Amino acid sequence: MERVNLYGRFEFREIRPEEAEQAAEIERICFPPNEACSREMMIKRVKKAPELFLVAVDRQTGRLAGFLNGLSTDEEAFRDEFFTDADLYDPKGRNVMLLGLDVLPGYRMQGLARELVHLYSEREKERGRGRLLLTCLDAKVEMYEKMGFKDLGLANSAWGGEEWHEMEHSCRQV
Repeated sequence: MERVNLYGRFEFREIRPEEAEQAAEIERICFPPNEACSREMMIKRVKKAPELFLVAVDRQTGRLAGFLNGLSTDEEAFRDEFFTDADLYDPKGRNVMLLGLDVLPGYRMQGLARELVHLYSEREKERGRGRLLLTCLDAKVEMYEKMGFKDLGLANSAWGGEEWHEMEHSCRQV
């Protein structure tokens, strides 16, 4: 699928400390309460690992339109504790556990989520990471496959009382 050039409309960069509240509010809008990251945990993630956030800032409003965030680790499989314990973060970790791809409703269906994933993957490849891992509901598997992720089957996750698929995206040079 062809990528859309979104650079005229959005600035892509790491999150800034003062944007933690915006990120928490976007998470609240994008995910049901049983799945969303709490405000306190989002603020802790921003403080602990801002370099593992990639935000899309609407150039007209100066506000976040969406973001992708994760925690790096040497662990090989996703587990629910990554959602609740930012201390699992290892700055030198070879893998990144993606914790949320959030795009506000008014910005969806324009290629923004795909661009966030693409840029994040390229950035983490440059940093020497091996893989990006995430969990998603069955309804999102096809979307993530179109973004280059491989479905590894059902995850060892019961986050939010749901059944999740674990998916991976290789950052290695081919």
